[in-house]
Amino acid sequence: MRNLRVIERVREHSGAKALLALKCFATWSVFDLMREYMDGTTSSSLFEVRLGRETFGGETHAYSVAFADHEIDAVVANADKIIFNSIGQLERFADRAGALARGLRLNPGVSSSDFDLADPARPFSRLGEWDPEKIAPVVDELDGFMIHNNCENADFGLFDRMLGQIENRFGAFLSKVDWVSLGGGIHFTGEGYPLELFCERLKAFSQRFGVQVYLEPGEAAVTRSTTLEVTVLDTLHNGKDLAIVDSSTEAHMLDLLIYRQSAKVSPDKGPHRYMVCGKSCLAGDIFGEFSFEAPLKPGDRISINDAAGYTMVKKNWFNGVHMPSIVVRELDGSLRVAREFSFEDYKSSLS
Repeated sequence: MRNLRVIERVREHSGAKALLALKCFATWSVFDLMREYMDGTTSSSLFEVRLGRETFGGETHAYSVAFADHEIDAVVANADKIIFNSIGQLERFADRAGALARGLRLNPGVSSSDFDLADPARPFSRLGEWDPEKIAPVVDELDGFMIHNNCENADFGLFDRMLGQIENRFGAFLSKVDWVSLGGGIHFTGEGYPLELFCERLKAFSQRFGVQVYLEPGEAAVTRSTTLEVTVLDTLHNGKDLAIVDSSTEAHMLDLLIYRQSAKVSPDKGPHRYMVCGKSCLAGDIFGEFSFEAPLKPGDRISINDAAGYTMVKKNWFNGVHMPSIVVRELDGSLRVAREFSFEDYKSSLS
């Protein structure tokens, strides 16, 4: 709830609208609560567009790195705004977009990403148009722009500087459209983030160019809201104490592998140090090393923290490892099982 209340506060004090980024979190069983604090959804594919329209409501923004001919009509039918990644896509599908509000993704050539893999401003990036000379001739065909160049950015000063670079590079175009989405990756719901300054900066940007500002929080909306509950199946020692659990990083928390990161466990204190490992056949299926007050044994429960963003949307059936159930803790503290997975789900996903 804390994240949603912060989002509500930013909306009220800055005038910006907030769209849930479904690429990060799309667990629709909690959308009945989230829609009270957000304006709609933004997507990266036809299926996400439909999910947003059918389960969240509000505004539905459709974006894709590349729309296909066979899906563009369905995208248009389910969206309020369509954002093209390139001028080529804009020109190709302009007639089929009908009266739908149209946007174009801009790439300012700067980002906050520490990972080349996730850096939209990396060399030879395919994510958005960057050349003002190419953008100028099509501005009159557009209603808005989308700019996504923040990535887990908790530094307001960096956000402010990069927004200034965007203003300098694309300012002549921004004042000719109705709306600008500044994307996601802004960690404004984090502890100590200067919300007043953030809201003032968003409002100033909006007033300077006469645009409606959109934010697309994903992790900012769900950070610290979810745990992955795992159970110890076995322990052994091979230079270090190891604990094998009934889950897998590759199947259930894929970003830990992709970005070579450790999971989070709290309080992570005590004299007994263990490497917590997944049960898949992948040798590097490791959640991380953590400390515990007592020796671990089969049957012990471990809570992996901060497990909402980019987890359920990426889960898979590698090794046929059982998919974790989705359980919602209601506001009154009660637990509701929203979804359980079975062998039939595994089987049907393969043929």
